[in-house]
Amino acid sequence: QVQLVESGGGLVQPGVSLRLSCAASGFTRSPNAISWYRQAPGKQRELVAVISVPGGTTTYADSVKGRFTLSRDSDKNTVYLTMNSLNPEDTAVYYCAANPYSATDAKRGSRNSWGQGTQVTVSS
Repeated sequence: QVQLVESGGGLVQPGVSLRLSCAASGFTRSPNAISWYRQAPGKQRELVAVISVPGGTTTYADSVKGRFTLSRDSDKNTVYLTMNSLNPEDTAVYYCAANPYSATDAKRGSRNSWGQGTQVTVSS
């Protein structure tokens, strides 16, 4: 059974950094793309970043480019989202998602496996 478990969320002040983790297990075949999404109150879920597992290519939403970094530790089957210079607009539930096909398919979202999410709140 595929399982994605996010951790690392919390309440932080603007300007600080936070690192989210996504531990993956139960895959019979390694996914070809891992993504981080987020959903703020009253808004649709949006893609934050996605990494193509075979090649390591990573793309980011414009709103987080230069501040967030997606990385992967294949030995630990864990993906990280390091978030710097957080601001209140980053407040959301952050979800990890795995896709068996490609980063392009991961962006569509319909065939992703999802974690339960972790809350990030940025407030002074």
